[in-house]
Amino acid sequence: MPAVTLEHITKTYDKGRIQAVTDLSFTVEKGELFGLIGPDGAGKSTVFRILTTLLLADKGTATVEGLDTVKDFKKIRGAVGYMPGKFSLYQDLTVEENLHFFAALFGTTVEKNYGLIKDIYEQIKPFSTRRAGKLSGGMKQKLALCCALIHKPVVLFLDEPTTGVDAVSRKEFWDMLKRLKAEGITILVSTPYMDEADLCERIALIQEGKILSIDTPANIVKAYPEKLYAVRADSIHKLLLDIRLYPDTLSCYSFGEHLHVSFRNGEKNDQNGPEGLRTYLEQKGHNRIEIKPTPATIEDSFIRLMAGNDKGASKNIPA
Repeated sequence: MPAVTLEHITKTYDKGRIQAVTDLSFTVEKGELFGLIGPDGAGKSTVFRILTTLLLADKGTATVEGLDTVKDFKKIRGAVGYMPGKFSLYQDLTVEENLHFFAALFGTTVEKNYGLIKDIYEQIKPFSTRRAGKLSGGMKQKLALCCALIHKPVVLFLDEPTTGVDAVSRKEFWDMLKRLKAEGITILVSTPYMDEADLCERIALIQEGKILSIDTPANIVKAYPEKLYAVRADSIHKLLLDIRLYPDTLSCYSFGEHLHVSFRNGEKNDQNGPEGLRTYLEQKGHNRIEIKPTPATIEDSFIRLMAGNDKGASKNIPA
């Protein structure tokens, strides 16, 4: 039995005028580290709030550990840990007071499950008497995770847990998740950061409330069908505009200090592919042109799926 199932979940807001998620279906296996990857407004938080029984879906069914999110909501609330995207602990309580408060809510004690949070809590223990509102972003994140774990949940929901924290804290947080997974906890994490997708066992790419793809990160990248090139020159903005006007450009968008470009004819015809592009750009007055093959990433795959490039869609993907 999967740890989490969603079957044809639909949710709207504002009396049906805003479509949050549409006919969403997927499963998460027990002990899996599963990522829900997508930009702000994609529907990630809505999915998590339905699974943690804080929202009712308009249509469809969902289960957590075999329990129905509508009929068995009380049992689910005792079995899951939930860390919302916005810091939601009591800011006027100290670190220690928050931890004991949430343990009491679940009818347990900090001492009983201390082994589960020990590695995390040791990092914030020097600030145990500091009010939660006075903690740094990274410390707030660790306290929130401790409070979500204090009752030893079987499934852990983390909604954009690394948003707004520094790179070091992000890395530490993912190291903590790997240790928690080793304890047998099923973990669902949502993030807008594409580089974090590779840290999950499986991911679902979500946009505008619809699943674009579900698979391992490696398989999603492997499915990228075109050869991809990294291109740059002196004037990156003019380069972007000119490449989008090149007749054989399939897609072109900004990617760091380069543009990522694919061609309609792939490698079949150098005249119309990278060599043809170089000649075209020289004629357009570009200098120091660099065109080189580059491996596709999760972000490239997401952009392609979002734009529908497999159907020969527009080359004018947002820069």
